[in-house]
Amino acid sequence: MLDNPSSEAAPGASSGSIESRFELVTIRLPVVATFAALVLGLGAGVVLSSADLAMWLQDSIALIGTLWLRALQMTIIPLVAALLVLGLSQMVEAASAGRAARRFLLLVIGVAITGGLFTAVTLPWLLDVFQIPADAAGFIAESAGEGQEVPGILDFLKSLIAPNIIAAAAETNMLPLTIFFALFAIAITRLPERQGESLLGFFHAIANAMLLIIGWVLWIAPIGVAALAFGVGLRSGGSAFAVLGHYILVVSAMGGFIFLLAYAVAVVLGRVSLAKFARAILPAQAVAVSTQSSLASLPAMLDSASRLGLRASTSEFVLPLAVAIFRATSVAMNLAVALYVAALAGIEVPFALMLVGIAVAVVISIGSVSLPGSISFVVSIGPIALAMGVPIEPLVLLVAVEMLPDIMRTLGNVTMNVAVASAVDRSRDQA
Repeated sequence: MLDNPSSEAAPGASSGSIESRFELVTIRLPVVATFAALVLGLGAGVVLSSADLAMWLQDSIALIGTLWLRALQMTIIPLVAALLVLGLSQMVEAASAGRAARRFLLLVIGVAITGGLFTAVTLPWLLDVFQIPADAAGFIAESAGEGQEVPGILDFLKSLIAPNIIAAAAETNMLPLTIFFALFAIAITRLPERQGESLLGFFHAIANAMLLIIGWVLWIAPIGVAALAFGVGLRSGGSAFAVLGHYILVVSAMGGFIFLLAYAVAVVLGRVSLAKFARAILPAQAVAVSTQSSLASLPAMLDSASRLGLRASTSEFVLPLAVAIFRATSVAMNLAVALYVAALAGIEVPFALMLVGIAVAVVISIGSVSLPGSISFVVSIGPIALAMGVPIEPLVLLVAVEMLPDIMRTLGNVTMNVAVASAVDRSRDQA
């Protein structure tokens, strides 16, 4: 799971890039064991839901799940802050690499915003047409969906800047935190080189320390997920399995939009015929589906670019950089996950708050250095959910089935990477 929501970086993605100087600790979620724990936990909850012993078991097992969830939650703010500083510094550095890099970054931001707007407009309608299965509220703890307060426009604008960043972190106010650390990352790039390197080294150390803690927490993920899933099974019964299937289809559909958008980008901006692009990208798509890794698909993407007749100088610069910092499906699919959880909790998210979620999703997506999908799922979607007032507890259960939507993430990312490369190459002809 490397593309959920961010893929691994390609070595040498850009000359002097952050990732050529810093390496993050590699953490892996025991995917098969966690998925098995999810199924067993849900199954046990369903079977024991009518037993007298179940209520006593629920309190005891819920404590295990709650402690595991809190251990994971406590790392989100410091890890997101560190990754934003490292990732946005890398993006600013990439932008200074030349005109082609700036065009690439404009396309990255354009695709991210388009995907977010599509999800914000389409997903509520999709959930009205294809409704979440009955009794789905069991996925949410009883207190999680209480009283969301929607601020007025003046209060919202005032909240963009936090007078006390420590208090904002304590209250998990993600939007002012995101703005602060984005500005902080840009400021670092303006410092003398030695000072900038020292600060980046500091945040790199924080990120690695948080990743080590998360690694320890994820090592016992099957226990925590089983405990949380048991409670969901008790509350939801057999409909819990239907909810998971519904979730996979709905979220994957948002990634499918980015997949189709890639063809439009190649045809309209890359001036490539649809048939030619479809034939050229097919081998890379086959690798993407089989490996679920943009990094592993990089050689096939370079081959696809050659089949399209793109300049080697363009493809050999854009595609490794895309693997490092571009996650085309992230904003659309990550926002979809957060909005799906909101629907589970019975929270109606106003469009204005969806725009806040898109803004946070875009910054997190283009600012986060690469992480394995098991980490980036919670780290990237958690801030979006928090910014919109959506509970994040279900994320630790949904990550257990993310290996299925992850196929669409990788497929969409790889297809869009080659499409964007064709657009950048065509723009060089027009310069």
